[in-house]
Amino acid sequence: MAAQSWLFRGGIDRERMLDMDRHLQPVRRDSFGVLALALCACGPWLGWWTLFPLVLAGLVFTLADSRMAKAKRPEYVMFAAWSGSQAIIAASIALTGGPLAPTIAWFAIPVVTLSARFSPRGIAAGVTMTLGLILTVAFATDAAAVIKDPPLVIAPIGLVIAVAMLSTALMRSDVEHRNEAVIDPLTGMLNRKALETRTQELTQQSQLSGEPIGIIVGDIDRFKQINDSRGHAVGDTVLTDVAYLLRKRLRAFDLAYRLGGEEFLVLLPGADLQQTAALAEHLRGDVSAGTFAGQRLTMSFGVASSRRGDAFDYRAVFAVADAALYEAKRSGRDRVCGAAPLAAAAIVA
Repeated sequence: MAAQSWLFRGGIDRERMLDMDRHLQPVRRDSFGVLALALCACGPWLGWWTLFPLVLAGLVFTLADSRMAKAKRPEYVMFAAWSGSQAIIAASIALTGGPLAPTIAWFAIPVVTLSARFSPRGIAAGVTMTLGLILTVAFATDAAAVIKDPPLVIAPIGLVIAVAMLSTALMRSDVEHRNEAVIDPLTGMLNRKALETRTQELTQQSQLSGEPIGIIVGDIDRFKQINDSRGHAVGDTVLTDVAYLLRKRLRAFDLAYRLGGEEFLVLLPGADLQQTAALAEHLRGDVSAGTFAGQRLTMSFGVASSRRGDAFDYRAVFAVADAALYEAKRSGRDRVCGAAPLAAAAIVA
């Protein structure tokens, strides 16, 4: 699937990461403040220069936050920022006493956030990198001290592993409850509740970037006839297969939602009306060329996009796309109709 990456299995995991990062941003700022106060208190002993690495780490995350909205693989941006923060901690510890530094336990702080953002593969990579940094810093700066007193590295290593295990267990429980609330149990797609959160974020992003955002609304043609003639079990299989087809056609940062029944919606950050309509036409062609639970299907699509330079107004753009879907149905189905907000352009396949 296009939405897959080394760190994530698909768009749902990516959406979870973006959602969790929104919650972590204010907490991260507060935690940086706490660490700054601690370093100020330790300044007479450790040196005031130790504040510089903390400021550098803050700049790294600020840069990552600004780039995530436009990145095709935002998880790589976040993992790079996370890795950078650990590298900065390692450099600071190396310059303040290596294994004897009182701040060596700070390696565990970023590990707390790993499970909130990444898949098990990302967690394993982050923990492995952290353990490697602990050993490298300890033996490169004062190997004799480590050999003489192994608990200098055994204790922080144990702390890092324990923190990773506990935070992962807690996050898995939280994810299970969140999934029940935001994921459609039949198709595995995100639902209306998840859509509400994402549209709020896109509105804020568009105010800064001015990039257009496209919406595709699709509806399976004559789906009721399938339920009536073949039964609801076949109808459910059709919905599941169509959902999979829609998701695998999308870009990594596009997200598809099931609005209910046989109606689906796709959000396309950065897509103008022409690009939105082109993707909808690809989706229409894929559906008409396929077979779903032994059934030949067609779908109708309505498309719309916000204007470049304007803030994204989801309700307004959705209303236009929904009206375009109605026009596609009225015009004979198995087609794409579209209009941009405040402009009456139409695209009919």
